[in-house]
Amino acid sequence: MRAVGYQQSLPIDQEGSLLDIELSRPEPGPRDLLVEIKAVSVNPVDTKVRRRAVPEPGGYKVLGYDAAGIVRSVGSDVSLFKPGDEVFYAGAITRSGTNAEFHTVDERLVGTKPASLSFEEAAALPLTTLTAWETLFDRLDIRKPVPGAANAIVIVGGAGGVGSIAVQLARRLTDVTVIATASRPETQDWCRTLGAHHVIDHTKPLAAQVEALGIGAPAFVFSITHTDAHFPEIAKVIAPQGRFGLIDDPENPPDIRLLKSKSVSIHWESMFTRSTFQTADMQRQHEILNEAARLVDQGTIRTTLAEVMGPVNAANLKRAHAVVESNRAKGKIVLSGF
Repeated sequence: MRAVGYQQSLPIDQEGSLLDIELSRPEPGPRDLLVEIKAVSVNPVDTKVRRRAVPEPGGYKVLGYDAAGIVRSVGSDVSLFKPGDEVFYAGAITRSGTNAEFHTVDERLVGTKPASLSFEEAAALPLTTLTAWETLFDRLDIRKPVPGAANAIVIVGGAGGVGSIAVQLARRLTDVTVIATASRPETQDWCRTLGAHHVIDHTKPLAAQVEALGIGAPAFVFSITHTDAHFPEIAKVIAPQGRFGLIDDPENPPDIRLLKSKSVSIHWESMFTRSTFQTADMQRQHEILNEAARLVDQGTIRTTLAEVMGPVNAANLKRAHAVVESNRAKGKIVLSGF
């Protein structure tokens, strides 16, 4: 089968950073689905793994943590899906990725593809939806108010992949006031179309801009990118006893002592925790994706697809990685077919 992988961890502008390769078709394990991949999307985790993870000598590492496709066969213990089902999922970081014609994935991580979406539109959603959903509802618990705080959330990095779905989920599923950050006119407009009540500029001090809104100190802050740069302002803006969530990997770890006087709790989210540690609630991701599909099909939330960059091959994936690494992506980049 056709796939895209690498043997050396290289900058994306190097010839060998991603390669078109041929691999054997994988066989599903007892709880696995064998999925024919129709579309994939590219996330920051793809670029981080490419820069850090070296394959076994002589082997290839295949990236890809988002996919939409069709189930072609199932393992002996599968009960949630059957051949022919259309699915979407983000998979597991501990297994070979989705940048291949066929892929095996544990059924407990998979959702039924929204019927109203194309494979390309669906492929934009799984990883970011799971990350945003788990952060907002499993970690920050934004449906539970903070006494005395403004019932509001600041989403730092509202126009990217995770931010684009987090803005929608917070706006459509709760009564929380959504304050998104974006720095360019087009990304600010994007956040507004997704439902943000307010949009502020993260290239300027956050606390003064939030204070100017006149709503009070927000109960929640969700930092998606450049947390180390924004952390002093986050510590200023968040309400006493507020809840702070982050998903990035700050190169300079923030001084969390800045949060002590306010008794702010910190919640670090990784969408891959449940699959990596095979947690008892691993099937929760199947449930979240199915609920997200229902919300899409009823028109409550929408895909965050911004661009289809052509078929899945090394050249197009290099282009997509370069855009993601620029930190200027709006929504999600998808590749379609082989």
